[in-house]
Amino acid sequence: MTVAEKIHQRVLVLPTPMQSEVLNFVEFLLTKVKTGVTEMDDQEWANFSLTMAMRGMEDEPGPEYTLADLKERF
Repeated sequence: MTVAEKIHQRVLVLPTPMQSEVLNFVEFLLTKVKTGVTEMDDQEWANFSLTMAMRGMEDEPGPEYTLADLKERF
């Protein structure tokens, strides 16, 4: 059995949210391969992580609050 087959079998038993985490990590590794970067510092990892977490959100409707919700009231 190849490494890819072992990974596939193990991923299938994970809950869907954890499968998404595995996918994010694979995409991270692919980005490293594509850019030729073998190591990322904490800031680069944080930026990548935030990008992956926020992807697709640009298609969501706007916020459900207004500027009036942000004002302090005494």
